[in-house]
Amino acid sequence: MCGIVGYAGGKRAVSVLLDTLSGLEYRGYDSAGVSVFDGDGIVTVKAKGRLQNLADRLKAEHPGLAGGCGIGHTRWATHGEPSDVNAHPHATEKLSLVHNGIIENYQQLRSRLLGEGYDFLSRTDTEVAAKLIDSLYHGDPIAAISEAQAILEGSYAFAILFADRPGEVYATRLGSPLIAAAGEGETFIASDVPAILPYSRRYALIGEKQIVRIDREGISLFEPDGSPAKLQMLTAEWSVEQAQKGGYDHFMLKEIYEQPRALADTVHPRISDGLPSFEAQDDIPEGFWRQFDTISIVACGTAMHAGMIGKNLIERLARIPVECDIASEFRYRDPILGKHSLVLLISQSGETADTLAALRLARERGATTLAVVNVTGSSIAREADYVIRTFAGPEIAVASTKAYSVQLSVMYLIAIRLALANRAVDDARARELTSGLLGAIETTKDVLGLNVEIKEYIKRYESLRDLFFLGRGLDYALSMEGSLKLKEISYIHCEAYAAGELKHGTISLVTEGVPVVAVATQETLLPKMVSNIKEVHSRGADVLLVCKQGLEVDPEIYSKRLDLPALDDLFMPVVGVIVLQLLAYHTAVLRGCDVDKPRNLAKSVTVE
Repeated sequence: MCGIVGYAGGKRAVSVLLDTLSGLEYRGYDSAGVSVFDGDGIVTVKAKGRLQNLADRLKAEHPGLAGGCGIGHTRWATHGEPSDVNAHPHATEKLSLVHNGIIENYQQLRSRLLGEGYDFLSRTDTEVAAKLIDSLYHGDPIAAISEAQAILEGSYAFAILFADRPGEVYATRLGSPLIAAAGEGETFIASDVPAILPYSRRYALIGEKQIVRIDREGISLFEPDGSPAKLQMLTAEWSVEQAQKGGYDHFMLKEIYEQPRALADTVHPRISDGLPSFEAQDDIPEGFWRQFDTISIVACGTAMHAGMIGKNLIERLARIPVECDIASEFRYRDPILGKHSLVLLISQSGETADTLAALRLARERGATTLAVVNVTGSSIAREADYVIRTFAGPEIAVASTKAYSVQLSVMYLIAIRLALANRAVDDARARELTSGLLGAIETTKDVLGLNVEIKEYIKRYESLRDLFFLGRGLDYALSMEGSLKLKEISYIHCEAYAAGELKHGTISLVTEGVPVVAVATQETLLPKMVSNIKEVHSRGADVLLVCKQGLEVDPEIYSKRLDLPALDDLFMPVVGVIVLQLLAYHTAVLRGCDVDKPRNLAKSVTVE
């Protein structure tokens, strides 16, 4: 999730921009840059890596850059690898622009602009947006931005300098956050409040498609049609750390609520003509998917649970045999691999030691490797034959939430793409499945509405020592993830079991008052699942039922029921995991645990 800042005032803009960008470093980034008015033109300086690299370059190459107006950016790469060229701002003769978000129709616009004589230096969607606005600009910034908004598809927050408008910064947004702030004789643009807190606590939220202009005199706000809009100033009462959390009590809760956006950012750019496509976004040719006889999914922890669902989806839709291995076990079982084997590796950080070792083993044995990672430039991303980048943005809490969800969404896209390539489904069915995935992503917003209900129910979990999760099919994999989340952050001993295995030993542990979370979202398996719930209920279990809305279950066999939106069985994991994340989060808070930094755990496991 990129960081945007803009400044107009009496101070040296470079210093203010670097300082305000440092207030957004918690968002994560892989390059940075600034554009500043200096004399008669705009000077742009960019650098791959940390903000200090940019500061060093500015000091060495532009020590006298003293203008009082500019824009700055920290980039989290989505289109094109981290590099000086791909870093923002992107400039033309008329303007310089920074961007947070994803332009979904950038390929079509790029082709159009090439036809109009524009050249492109980078592989980014942002350069396309800059040159589109350049092509529409005829002296009126607001008119050009408004016209561009009618053409652009996707999400964006832009801050723009126009070369013939010195001392002014223009900005707009759709789907990505943006604020304007006012100090004494100076004004600011930022993607988040922490950037401006050292300078001002007075800020305004920019509405979707509204256009804002700042200069030394103040802030002017306009509706998309160019008419003046009312500016409502707010006062920030938070500390810097609280502001970084966006008003949430913990990063984990913030990241749970960021899932609808992260899912959309990951999936939408990979859909073309209603079908999954990795050709443009990830440089994976269409013919890639037809060459494999077997697939091995390899991952650790949370990522492995996404892989378990991936195995189910690929086998069910594409009819290709799939093995799902914990990375630390895969290496030592002497796996059978060859040139028609695909090894699919999943890692949030791209640095997971066991997963990286499994990748190297797979390549040694002639298999093709495909990595699903959240960090461009990570070791796994560099060494894999092909890479699919998830767009969760930085995940600060140790316990993974949104990174898991976007990994899961990629499993759906891969399964549908493989099914098409292997003619297990036709185009019509593939479009139906793709539409179902998009619908599930949209529905995640509704599931977040269960937050208060969950918080009230789990008050009974404060002094728990043990808890069990039960599920069948996709719900079993979902239960595994729910159990991991709860034990990670609340320190309650909990286990997930395939419900059909109860009679093979597990049921001996179920006694009066033992809590059981029964996940029953699979309509086709409901009769069997209900029988298992009756078995634990008859032995005194305190059952929390997580169920699909509309399914009939005897209310006598559970203490509490949480209803999920009714989707096709195939897509219920997309919405179901959010309930289990919230369950874990509120239990940990109730027990006074350090939610974002649970004991003994690290965000990236880089040792075996």
